[in-house]
Amino acid sequence: MERYESLGLVGEGSYGTVLKCRHRESGRLVAIKKFVDSDDDKTVKKIALREIKLLRQLRHDNLVNLLEVWKRRRRWYLVFEFVERTLLDDLEQNPTGLDLNTSRQILFQILRAAAFCHQQNIIHRDIKPENILISQCGVVKMCDFGFARTMTSPAEGGVYTDYVATRWYRAPELLVGDTKYGKAVDVWAFGCLLLEMLTGQPLFPGDSDLDQIYHIVRCFGNLTAHHQELFYRNPGFSGVRLPEHSGRVPLDQRFPTIPPTALDLAQSCLHMDPERRAQCSELLEHPLFTQDSFHIRFLDELNAKIQKDHRENSTFPKITKTPRRERNEGDDRNRRSKEKKQTEDLDERGNKEKERKEEEKMEKTKGKQPSKLSKTIRNPSEPLISTKQSKTLGAKIDNVAKTNVKLLEDNR
Repeated sequence: MERYESLGLVGEGSYGTVLKCRHRESGRLVAIKKFVDSDDDKTVKKIALREIKLLRQLRHDNLVNLLEVWKRRRRWYLVFEFVERTLLDDLEQNPTGLDLNTSRQILFQILRAAAFCHQQNIIHRDIKPENILISQCGVVKMCDFGFARTMTSPAEGGVYTDYVATRWYRAPELLVGDTKYGKAVDVWAFGCLLLEMLTGQPLFPGDSDLDQIYHIVRCFGNLTAHHQELFYRNPGFSGVRLPEHSGRVPLDQRFPTIPPTALDLAQSCLHMDPERRAQCSELLEHPLFTQDSFHIRFLDELNAKIQKDHRENSTFPKITKTPRRERNEGDDRNRRSKEKKQTEDLDERGNKEKERKEEEKMEKTKGKQPSKLSKTIRNPSEPLISTKQSKTLGAKIDNVAKTNVKLLEDNR
């Protein structure tokens, strides 16, 4: 975190906090998700690693961009591009809802992001207003992939946890405890989002899972036979009877002022039977987007907005990516540099020591030089001699040796 200046808290939850920060060198604004201690909590570790893995493989204009990852003192840190606001912020500022054109612009981009994820066999599983980011230019970014996961093939018999998605946006199959669900759980949430954008109020604001089922049944009628069976087999509903509705209040009666095309798209998402819900690719071709060539006009407009966002971000130098390996002490660049210098110093001393020993060996082989000179060279408390000094000393030793030889011969 030394390279970032914290500018304040953006949000917090049971798994960690999100901070608004500025990169000290580039000045770029980022959002840093700091998880709680992940080594002691296996759930947190699983969520963090899953989000890292998925966002590294998912690159799309309507998905939040992961810039950097590191681990320090047993906590994972994820650095994202900073996006100014969320859909929840817009809804709080507009308690009666957003206009139809704004709502379909946002939903169109959400569906683009989800369609891309679903093509990769990845389901988000936590679609809600807080997880829909909106830039100043109006570009939507889907975020928070902590609960997302890759689907297995039917042959592999994948079983998933049912404890995903915030209750108000949770599909019936999740509420009754089905562990074999698919992309349709995201689609259900899109229907809830659309009607919440148009009205400013959550579609099914249940106080509990049982109350949530009651809201849904009151609007759409009884659960499917399969879901009823799962409900009564679920230990969490032991001794409880399924909510019964005294009279249905369908969407068109509940929201008479919402345009029929918007209600039809919502209904396509909100079938009780997940097999009957539309796919994202089909929803992108719905009349809500195509009847007035909105999808063609808006795509051109959207591409211009995306390019503008890219240009604004490109004015800052790119943030250096942190290596993928885990780092227990954050940014250790200075430590590695220091260790490298120490290693080079040791290598240099080792080479000089090796040279000294070779010279000493040569001197002992000659056997003629005074021992005092040998001790002087070997004294470790004095600076090591240079190559030039070594050569000069060697020449002096040779002269002394030659003089001694000559004296011996004269004495003979």
